[in-house]
Order: sequence, then structure tokens, then C-alpha cells
Amino acid sequence: MISFTPLKTLQNVEFRNLLTGRFFIVLAFRMLATLLGWWVYQLTKDPFSIGLIGLSEVIPAVSCALYAGHVIDMNEKKRLLLICNYAYIFLIGLLLIPAFLNVEMHFTGHQVTYFIYGVIFFTGIARAFIGPIVPSMIPKIVKKENLPNAVTLNQATFLISSVCGHAIGGLLIGYFGVKWTLVVILSLIFVASLYFWQLNKQYSEYKKESVNVVDSMREGISYIFKTKEILGALCLDMFAVLFGGAVALIPVFATDILNSGAEGFGLLNAASDIGSMCIITLLSIVPLRKNQGRILLTVVTGFGLCIIGFGLSKLYWLSFMFLVMSGMLDGISVVIRGTIVQLKTPDHIRGRVLSVNSIFIMSSNEMGQFESGLMAKLLGVVRSVVFGGTMTVLVALIVGSTNPKLRKMQY
Repeated sequence: MISFTPLKTLQNVEFRNLLTGRFFIVLAFRMLATLLGWWVYQLTKDPFSIGLIGLSEVIPAVSCALYAGHVIDMNEKKRLLLICNYAYIFLIGLLLIPAFLNVEMHFTGHQVTYFIYGVIFFTGIARAFIGPIVPSMIPKIVKKENLPNAVTLNQATFLISSVCGHAIGGLLIGYFGVKWTLVVILSLIFVASLYFWQLNKQYSEYKKESVNVVDSMREGISYIFKTKEILGALCLDMFAVLFGGAVALIPVFATDILNSGAEGFGLLNAASDIGSMCIITLLSIVPLRKNQGRILLTVVTGFGLCIIGFGLSKLYWLSFMFLVMSGMLDGISVVIRGTIVQLKTPDHIRGRVLSVNSIFIMSSNEMGQFESGLMAKLLGVVRSVVFGGTMTVLVALIVGSTNPKLRKMQY
């Protein structure tokens, strides 16, 4: 019998430490994403340069993801999590060089931008590992009957930290500038590591010498393609967010269309996460008990329509509301997709399946950022967002009509 009691799940001290550490590190990552989008656009005034941030990260992240899944399943997870955590501290610390020494060293805007792309390339490698580690640890920490609720709480934590990260990032940039915002980001990642140190070790069920790397990676991919519910959910996520990635162009909308400044940019950037946080909080109290597959397809369609509305809006408050509504619909889909992947995946290949899942997520988010920047350059900012929302609706209709197992999925 599946339990939906959030307080009971949160009584697990180790689970609380994992969520708290994740809260601080995601808070830092969202602040960093907000900062980089703003910083690069101010340096170049070119929306395509924002898209290149995503491309710089997604290439190494996707390239390393399958191997990362193998490494996660074959090694002790707490150690890997801490290694990735401190790798991020080192890499993001490098950004302090142009932030603090730009005037003294006479860097040009393009030189700083290329340096940022280089640093983000290496964070993409770390992301390939850190992305699947946290969700792969959850089933070993909580009981199976509490797993759907743990997934919901995990997503709620992610979204709360996202909202705070986007909003605080914008405010800090506006009041203290890029360099001191970077210092805060580094401090938050270090705080996250203190909570990760308190986790128990999770050892592999395999003996390293008995597992072939290629066969190991192939097993994870094969399982996903055989499990149509997972495949459909991941495809829906990848293509819908790939085309509906209007958030990547918010710096352009805030600066050139809505004229809202850095503070308005931070709030607008947090709008979709505000909607997601509200709906996920509601779902943790009143869960979806049936027809989750149909609901998933419906909310993705609605998400695409909201993106179209955002692209056409010229009013700040209306744009904000469209993004809030898109976040509410996306929040529902995130909970459903996350629960499907966790419930349908055996423990012994969880790292590899979640690594493939991370490929879909990174392909949708970072490639979506690149796609948005490219289409903005080709079609114009507004037309590119409307095009993306339209494609999202079409993707939902195609997946729904071709994947009956996902359409009928219930848990």
C-alpha cells in the first residue's frame, strides 16, 4: 500500500539531510544560471550567446552521462556526491577571476564570455555525475511504500530552491553585482557539502571486475526502451521542454520587451518555479490517485499553450502569470514523470536508468536553451517562443497518440 504522508517521510533524518543538502546546492545552481544568463547578455547583447551557455554544458554532460551511470552503480555513492560537490566549488571559483579582476586585467566582454563557456564546459562533466546520484540514493534511504511521497518531497525541495535561487539571484545581482553574487553561490555549495557528509555510505551491489562497462551501459539503455511508460515519459519531457524553453530568453524579455530591470528579471525568472512549488505542495497533501498518464499528456499540452501566451504578451504582470501557470502544469508533469521512473526501475540499474534520464533532462533544458537562442536569432525573440510553444503542443499530441501504455498509466 502506497503511503502519502509527508511528515512520516520527513522523520527520516538521513532523508532530511539529503534534501537539505540538495536544497542548498540547487539554490546555488539556480542562482548561477540566473547570473550567467544576465552576465553574458550584458557582455554581448546577443540572445544567441545565452543559448551557447546551455550548449557549453550539455555537450560534456550528455557525452559522459552513460559512463556516469555505470560509475554510480559500481561505486560508493556518498563519496561520488562529495567529489562532484567540491569539483563545482573549484570550477565556479574560477569565475571569480574575471568577476573581480576584469578592470585590472582589461578583459574584453568576449574574452570573459569565452572564459565562462570554458568553465561551464567542465561543470557539465561534473553535472553528468551529480545529477543522477541524489535520486538514485533515495530508494535506499526511504521505504518503498513511501517512495512516491519521497519523490514529491524531492521535487518540492528542488522547486522551492529554484524559486529562491532565481529570485535571490536577480536581487543580489541588482544590489551587489556579479562578483559578490558568485561568492554567495560558492558559500551555498560548501554548506550543501556539510549535509552530504552526514549521509550513510551506499555501496555497489556489483564487483567491479565482473562487470563490462559497455554491457553495463547497454543494459540501462535497453531497459528504458523495453519499458514504454518510462520511454514515453522521458521523450515527452525532452521534446516538450526542448521546444518550450522560453525561460532561457527571459533576460531578453526583461531587458528589451518588458523593461523590468534586474529585480524584475529575477522575479520573472522565478515565476514558473513559483507555480511549480505551489502545485507540488498541493500534490504532497492531495496526491493524484488515478489516470496519471492522461493527466501528464494534458498538462504538457497546457504548458505549451502558456508558453505561446508568454511569447505574445507585452505586459509584465500578464507575462508573469503565464509563466506561473506554465510552472503549475510543469510541476504536475514533473511529479508524475519522476514517480514513473522510480517505481518502474529496479535498484541494481537505477544509476544507469537515471543517467539516461539525465540525458533527456539535460537535452531538454540545456539544448532547449541553445534552441531558444538559435531560433531567436533566426526568427526573432517573440516568434521563437511562439514556435516553441506550438511544437510543445504537437509533441504532446503525438506522444499521446502513439504510446497507449503511457496514456493508460496509473500507479
